[in-house]
This record gives sequence, C-alpha cells and structure tokens, in this order.
Amino acid sequence: MIDAVGNPQSILVLGGTSEIGLAVVEAFASDRPLRVVLAARPSDRLDAAKKRLETAGCAVETIDFDARATDTHADVVRKAFAGGDIDVALVAFGVLGDNEQAWTDVSAAVELAQVNYTAAVSVGVALADRLREQGHGALVALSSVAGERARRSNFVYGSTKAGMDAFYSGLTEALRPHGVVVTVVRPGFVHTRMTEGLKAAPLSTTPDAVAAVVVDAVRSKKELVWAPAPLRLVMSVLRHLPRAIFRRIPA
Repeated sequence: MIDAVGNPQSILVLGGTSEIGLAVVEAFASDRPLRVVLAARPSDRLDAAKKRLETAGCAVETIDFDARATDTHADVVRKAFAGGDIDVALVAFGVLGDNEQAWTDVSAAVELAQVNYTAAVSVGVALADRLREQGHGALVALSSVAGERARRSNFVYGSTKAGMDAFYSGLTEALRPHGVVVTVVRPGFVHTRMTEGLKAAPLSTTPDAVAAVVVDAVRSKKELVWAPAPLRLVMSVLRHLPRAIFRRIPA
C-alpha cells in the first residue's frame, strides 16, 4: 500500500516505454525500491526501460501490451496484479499523429481514436475493476491540455484526449467510494520523442517536471492537475474566448 507519506511499493505503467511514465517511476523510486510492472509491446526500447529502472534499484517485470488489442486488456491487467497489489497504475500510452493526415484519412483518424480513447477506456474499466476489488490505490491518467479546447492545428488528437479526459474524470467520482483516487494530469507541450522536431509551445516542459507534478498529486490525493501549474489559468482563459477570437490565435 501507499504509506503515510505517499510512497507506493508497486507501480504499473501501461505504456511501459513512456518517457513520462519512466520519469514518474524514478521519482518515486528515489525514496524506496519499487516493484514495477511495465506493460508495452516487446522492443529494444522496453528492454532498455527495464534495465534503466533496475539500475535505479527497482524489481521490474514486463508484460506484452498492445493498446489496439482491446480484447487482451483485461488479461494484461490480471497479469499485472498477479504478483500482488498495485499501488499506482499509470495510463501513459498515446499517439500524436499528423493532424492534416488524420482529418483527411479515415484509417489515420481511427488509429488515433482507438489508441488515445478506446484503448484508454478499455484499460480504465479493467483497472477500475481490480482497484475496486483491492480497495486502495491510485490511478493516474495522462491526458493533455489539447483536450480542453481543440485547435485547428491538432483537433483530431485533441478530440481523442477530450474523450479520455472525460472518462477518467468520471471514473474519479465512481471510484472515490471504494478508496481509490483517480488523478487526471493535463500536461502541455512536453519535450519527448513524440514531440521531437515540433515547435515548442509556451510553457513547454520536460518528462521529469511532469513526473514531479504526478508524484505530488498522488501524495496529496489531487484529482486534477496541470503540468506546469500555470497552464490551468491559461487554459481557463482560452476555454472562454469567443470562437471568432480563438481562431485567430496562432497555431
């Protein structure tokens, strides 16, 4: 279980090669050794992630996980919990895609929707079942400020994150009576492999900085956070701008 000062003993990362996910594990592991389950497709990157966390003193298990294979998700979650309780489950997978391709290509749009929304809901339901049965734990969903108000430059991606965000925000209420805290994290532009080569947005951040926000949120049992925190005010303003003004903001 998560101890009195907010330190977990075990973490599951769905999207086990996620740079933010790995940074979260390392941030928690700086206080105590952890049992870590990394769920991702087999790859050199997954092997490297496992080695990286073992070097930090963690006991690491890997599980084959494909976000698109929703029929396997319940079994993936079952395997993750087979070794004992999971204190923190982190939903950290997603794809950015190419917006111009996505809104003109059916297969590209469907892939974004399947990975970012359908798969996130699928694992969320499976995790909720296990955590409810367990009676404790934290579930962290990495959403995005892009879902708060979709812009022309990324509206397909933004729409998938809006759906994911709404699902986990609702799950927050559904799981609260069962002793499970759900935290929705809304990062802005994060410097990762996924955003490499893209023009950085204002208030851009790093995986380590997002990880610090996640760790604080879990320890403080916060249900909704932005990374970095000032984005909360920025997005509040943007959400309320009239459409005629909003569309003039540079992409």
